[in-house]
Amino acid sequence: MLTSEQSENIKKQILQQIESSFPEDKKAQAIQQLNSMNQKQLEQFILQNKLIKNMNQDQPCIFCQIISGNISSYKIAENSKAIAILEINPISKAHTIVIPKNHQDKNSKTILELSQEVAQQIKKQFNPKDIQIYSSELFDHEILNILPIYKDETPNSSKQQASQPELEEIQKILTQPQKKQEKQLPELTKPKTLTDKDTWLPKRTP
Repeated sequence: MLTSEQSENIKKQILQQIESSFPEDKKAQAIQQLNSMNQKQLEQFILQNKLIKNMNQDQPCIFCQIISGNISSYKIAENSKAIAILEINPISKAHTIVIPKNHQDKNSKTILELSQEVAQQIKKQFNPKDIQIYSSELFDHEILNILPIYKDETPNSSKQQASQPELEEIQKILTQPQKKQEKQLPELTKPKTLTDKDTWLPKRTP
């Protein structure tokens, strides 16, 4: 069971997530629904939506829960310093966020390297005309956004909620093992059998 303080912290974090990622036409209703919940209803909401698998957490930070695997996400890649997951309310297809595993990490070289790797994979699989990488801060984590640009999308463009099948399909494409390109050997032409007709010899003189 959550304490009153934990409930308030989680509620604030969910509200921040709603403000930052929900479509405009759904924000007001979601905020009103969340604010009307008491502590017991909030716990039931968290469990029903599988937001937290283990309720006895000392750190209810949403991103920390994602990193630890207690909140489900669509992971694309990971290294020792960060994890890359699909944005569930993307600006464009394959919009990805890179979350540092430590609150104190601020765009270290390892985190930037992971971002570049994911960006290259998105470029290869979905062929956007450009990819923009920019930072934002949520829940005391400085995260990196990897935004594929297909038309004229910008960080200020509106977000749209992606369906589970769509997110799963993108995750599958971006995480599939890379096939090694086999070197094509030149075709061997079959040796031509020469006949008397194909062979020219000088006439013998007596």
